[in-house]
Amino acid sequence: MLPAVLREERQFRLLFLGQALSVVGDRMTQVVLPFAVLSIGGSVTDVGIVAAAGFLPFIFLGLVGGVIADRVERRRILVASDLVRLASQGIAGLLLVTGQAEIWHLAVLTAIFGAADSFFSPAFSGLMPLTISAPHHLQPANALRGMSFSTGSIVGPALGGILVAALGEGGALLVDAGTFGVSVLCLLALRPRVVERGDPEPFAADLKGGWREVRTRSWVWSFLLAMIAYHVVVLPSIYVLGPVLMEDELDGATSWAIIVTAFGLGSIVADLLLLRWRPRFALRAAAIALMLASCQAVIIGSGLPILAIAAVEFCAAIGVSAFFALWETSLQEHIPEGSLSRVSSYDYVASAGMMPLGIIVAGPVAEAVGIHETLTAMTVIGVAAAIGCLAVRSVRDLPRSPLKMALRPAAAVDTSPDRHPIP
Repeated sequence: MLPAVLREERQFRLLFLGQALSVVGDRMTQVVLPFAVLSIGGSVTDVGIVAAAGFLPFIFLGLVGGVIADRVERRRILVASDLVRLASQGIAGLLLVTGQAEIWHLAVLTAIFGAADSFFSPAFSGLMPLTISAPHHLQPANALRGMSFSTGSIVGPALGGILVAALGEGGALLVDAGTFGVSVLCLLALRPRVVERGDPEPFAADLKGGWREVRTRSWVWSFLLAMIAYHVVVLPSIYVLGPVLMEDELDGATSWAIIVTAFGLGSIVADLLLLRWRPRFALRAAAIALMLASCQAVIIGSGLPILAIAAVEFCAAIGVSAFFALWETSLQEHIPEGSLSRVSSYDYVASAGMMPLGIIVAGPVAEAVGIHETLTAMTVIGVAAAIGCLAVRSVRDLPRSPLKMALRPAAAVDTSPDRHPIP
């Protein structure tokens, strides 16, 4: 049986279906793109450059995307972003299929993809609550969104491998481009709830307003600091050191595939749990889950047999999915709707924007002090940051809050061309 939020919330159902397919395509591309670079004669360094090109725009555009998403109708931003990403993936696919692709082509197109994503992510975070009519459906909606990422992480790489074998790297990217077309169709049919706002302030004032919303809430900035520690210090164990350790000491890609699959299954279990379990203090539970999530690094470097590592990573994955879903829910419950995208943009800058720093540094540090020692230190720092976050009283005691309901149905608002309601 479908979860109640999908059965009863038609607008969320449209948003979820379009994005779930798009996530599978994105996870597929994470496998396809490195092989696309190598297929045209690129080096390992070139693979890193192309991958980093997708993250770097968040550093420069993440906060701008948040301001714009709080000023302009968010659904339009999502449609525009999907169309840009459709075009970038389509062009990359065509260049590969026709044999004309060069490394700089893929780097530039990946950067364009990342730039569009910088606008999409804050707008999506602000739009999703407006597709929910019942407050108790908000956390399950976030859990389902997390489940789409978890499932995509399992299905996407497998599908990417199949498509590369059948159609080549270019054909696989063209399939991913098609998923954005489906997302656009779902978004065009979407009718989120709408709020009316006054005249927007100057751009700089809106940017400062977003920062004010962050710095005046100790539970927000303290959790953001813990998130930075997690993404910069802990996650490179997954993106860099884990695969290297598997190659050096275990069965290489086979061992890593077992761990990744177990992690994905653990994430799905957590998301299923969060469809029903509603902790009284969501952010307190999220901080505790972050401690568990930060144990990923030391588990990978534990020296245990591969199945034991996979079993413990399964448990760590529950922590990862729980802290993301409960953190997102806390933001949506407590941040004023008119500021939600700007506050969310700090979240994305602290995660996707900062992650390249850790990815670049992890390798040299591991070479200098040892890979096992580095993995242990990663977990120590990550857990310490999570404990520091939990020590903040406002994190521990933040209550649950009903979804902001001072919104009117879209059908009750004039949506004629001379008046563009902003959700």
